[in-house]
Amino acid sequence: MARLFRDPYGVPHLRASSVTDLARGQGRVSVLDRAWQVEWLRLRATSGTAAVLGTDAAAAWDDLARAMRVEETARRALAACSAETQAFVGAYVEGVNAELSRTDPGSVPELAHLGHAPGEWEPWTPLATFLAQHLLFGAIGSQLWDRLVTQVLGDDAHLLRHEGPQAAGSNAWAVGGRRTASGLPLVGGDPHRNLEQPGVYQQVRLACDDPDRPEDRFDVLGFCFVGAPGVQHFAHAGDVAWAITNACADYQDVVEVDPGLDAADLPADLLPLRPGLAVRTSSYLLGELGFDALLPLLRARSVDDVDRALDRWVEPVNNVVIADRAGTVRYRLAGRVPVRDADGGWTGWLPDPHRHDAGPDGVVVTANERRGPESSMVGRSFAPPYRARRIRELLGDRRGLTTADFAAIHDDAFLPTAPLLARLVPGAFDDFDGVMAAGSAGAARFAAWRSALVRRLVAEPALAGLADPGPEHDHGPLLAWSMDPVVRVGLALPTLAAAALADERPLGIDLPALARAALGDLAAKEVPATWGDTHVARPVHALAEVGFDAGIPFLPVSGDQDAVRTMGSWPAISDAATRGAVARYVWDLADRQAGGWVVPTGASGRPGPHHDDQLRPWLDGHLVPIVTDWDQLAEDSSFSKNASA
Repeated sequence: MARLFRDPYGVPHLRASSVTDLARGQGRVSVLDRAWQVEWLRLRATSGTAAVLGTDAAAAWDDLARAMRVEETARRALAACSAETQAFVGAYVEGVNAELSRTDPGSVPELAHLGHAPGEWEPWTPLATFLAQHLLFGAIGSQLWDRLVTQVLGDDAHLLRHEGPQAAGSNAWAVGGRRTASGLPLVGGDPHRNLEQPGVYQQVRLACDDPDRPEDRFDVLGFCFVGAPGVQHFAHAGDVAWAITNACADYQDVVEVDPGLDAADLPADLLPLRPGLAVRTSSYLLGELGFDALLPLLRARSVDDVDRALDRWVEPVNNVVIADRAGTVRYRLAGRVPVRDADGGWTGWLPDPHRHDAGPDGVVVTANERRGPESSMVGRSFAPPYRARRIRELLGDRRGLTTADFAAIHDDAFLPTAPLLARLVPGAFDDFDGVMAAGSAGAARFAAWRSALVRRLVAEPALAGLADPGPEHDHGPLLAWSMDPVVRVGLALPTLAAAALADERPLGIDLPALARAALGDLAAKEVPATWGDTHVARPVHALAEVGFDAGIPFLPVSGDQDAVRTMGSWPAISDAATRGAVARYVWDLADRQAGGWVVPTGASGRPGPHHDDQLRPWLDGHLVPIVTDWDQLAEDSSFSKNASA
């Protein structure tokens, strides 16, 4: 059976003598620390949210999960897994159900608020929760927006694409050993998603010492998705470490179909989105997600091991950064990317994972950007290049790099687009250094002007067709953000500014004149004293709409959308940061304890000391220690006692 230890921040460290005992223990810990989240993920995966919440948004989600056949795909994907993977996932489910059976719903604030008891997990539920987490993670929103903007603007549609447009993103980078103080590689990064409470990622350590199986003697720490066993995306296994970013690949296609077709009459490879539109996805077509990679990742000892494990991955498609103690630093693409014929039909899968090694003097950076000519085979909508360029600039040709240096890169709040936009109004922001610091008055004034400019742009007649495009472009509340012209114009503002500064009139608009008028708008309103007065981190809770208070304060936070310290705000809509870094980490291949990690609130989703004890370090741009010495950890003896009860 597994034994549970905790570090000073309540992070679970699990030890077991078999991978199934380890998975069973991880399932139990998921419920101990995140009981509400475990149930919420199950409800989302099984189209059960509306029955509990009764809201329009919940009903829309359930409709989408049914249309995208989450349960069916999860069942097929589990059946496609090896017997060993099925046993691993099954043991996790056993652990979840065992701990749920011991959980008093009244002791979990969210369940008590709803008067709801959690349901039992099925063997396929972990795959369903993982798939549901990523239903809208691909290109569906961007493709729907592209249909609309192309219809309204024709050849000028590219001006509102923000090199995507993509508001999602993450940063990951690595340097070779000749660039570090220790002589071994460093890996760092931060995934960007919606800020949620509880957080999407859980810090965890999984150690196995199977006396009969040398491959199952491993010790891996990282971030896992609650609801799935193992560590999927970010981990340090002692001899090797890895990290990912979204590759912005087109593994989901929106396809026009006869609007009179019933869902049952669609071709077998299509899923209904709405009348006249369907979706083709890699996971549904293949009946796989890639869970056969999970155990090989835990067993990995080298870059090559991680690389081979990720050959099994399906979706989401990721950019992967890997480094090991032998000094290898590698980039590779992981996941199934479809190859299309001239008519857009899928004819096979991209055979080249686009891998390359950086060398001991090298650097690998990935921030969802278009990486080069090969990217045209991967997708059409990438993030702008600003974050990737800035990280490379901050790394430069520096030597002797440490965890502290990487943490400073995490914390870089310089907005690369600020100097570009300021050129529209020469002299107006000469006293602003471009750093979106929470305490900055210059950042507050710049952001207020930017919002005023977006409001004026959206009101231009050339964009009128985007504001009221007709019912065929109404895709419901879940995709409303993707179709919001205010959001899209705000994201595309640097693209429009670059065109205007090149002596063009983007969309026939005199952008410098609008920019000057927007300056005048500031005189008629009160500008916040500092950026942090309105730019606050706002983690959302699934039950906020039904009156539940998660108890997490909304506090000032530095950063902005295209900064390395990504804390997305939406000009002309809200300055609040509702998405950004949902974790930060530095993996040091010389010494795991020399690295660090942090999440936005805490390791636990339950009220108590570890509910929000990482909030202040996260806000301040600091990492909390990684503790690997078992003697420095506190064992939870009741965990083993309950397992044998």
